[in-house]
Amino acid sequence: MAWALTTAEAAFRDEVRDFLARELTPELRAAGRRSSGIFSDHEYGNRWHRILAGRGWSVPHWPVEHGGTGWTPMQHYIFSAELAAADAPPRAPMGPGMVAPVIIAFGTEAQKKAWLPGIRSGEDYWCQGYSEPQSGSDLASLQCKAVRDGDHYVINGTKIWTTHAQYANCMFCLVRTASGGKPQQGISFLCFDIPAPGITIRPIVSISGDHELNQVFFDDVRVPAEGLIGEENQGWAIAKYLLQHERGGAWAPMLRARLRRLQQAADAAFAAAGDAQEADDMALRLAEAECAIDALEATELQSLRAQARGEPHGIRPSMGKVLGSELRQRLTELGVEIAAHYAAADLPLDDQLQGGELPVPEDAVFSMSAYLNDRAASIYAGSNEVQRNIVAAHLLAN
Repeated sequence: MAWALTTAEAAFRDEVRDFLARELTPELRAAGRRSSGIFSDHEYGNRWHRILAGRGWSVPHWPVEHGGTGWTPMQHYIFSAELAAADAPPRAPMGPGMVAPVIIAFGTEAQKKAWLPGIRSGEDYWCQGYSEPQSGSDLASLQCKAVRDGDHYVINGTKIWTTHAQYANCMFCLVRTASGGKPQQGISFLCFDIPAPGITIRPIVSISGDHELNQVFFDDVRVPAEGLIGEENQGWAIAKYLLQHERGGAWAPMLRARLRRLQQAADAAFAAAGDAQEADDMALRLAEAECAIDALEATELQSLRAQARGEPHGIRPSMGKVLGSELRQRLTELGVEIAAHYAAADLPLDDQLQGGELPVPEDAVFSMSAYLNDRAASIYAGSNEVQRNIVAAHLLAN
């Protein structure tokens, strides 16, 4: 972190570092480094979440009355930066960072009591039912239908790209409860337990070899109507509120941690090859990436100051999504170049990872998986083309 800290902020940073040194085991650090997706495998991410919950730090951004920490925006940023620098497993945001803010903002007291404690502790693990085969960026065209039947809704249809549905015991889902009028009308926001009779989860293994994604089918699935968040047919406003949280957050700490690992991998790879010219060229390109991360960090810190003044998010989440995701992709491209032929090799990873010994730099072994996984970074959470339109529309209107 290149920015100056106050005495209190430096003391907080040291407190976080001390905690990480005690609680973040080598196994958890390795899981953090080896995460090719946007967050780690369920086993490690949820284990780390529960450790943070024991310290009272699992949901620091929540209101204090629901278990949040009451930290300043800068303390939140310091916390994110220290987690990334220590290679902590990135945690799945679907519960703590996506549905929880919706429940806090729009849910009833009964809904808050039913769901927030389990999210905070890590007992409950959530997945998101938004996209459909014909409704990705055009989310308002979704057709998964829910019909009210007494105290239940009956759901029929399908959702796709449902991350970690194979581990989840809860889902938040956008469903169509009325037709006619604008497509944004007639959408409702439901929360319910899974698995349930009539739900089928089919895996989607990505080109990187990861099983993060799934398609979920609903065949006359009955869910309690008490899981409706807000009013029926008014779910679009809630969906947009949630997407601001999905697109928001700090990108720079994670990018800086990945850059550090790439610099170490490059030093080791080019030292072994003995090619000084190629090493100098890669060092320059990594330095250019570092400058871009510095610029993004400055933008995020400006956003923190605006947040502290109580200003609305505006287009900042869209700007951060575009800049952060494209920088992430640039780093994975550099990683493949550093790895060279090791990126394409069919390496027996399970054998190599026993004991933590690798014949090549660790980030080289995982570079191709990270590269392929991150091709989706400019698509998920609203494609970057859509985000640019949001930014442009805002600027042209002002």
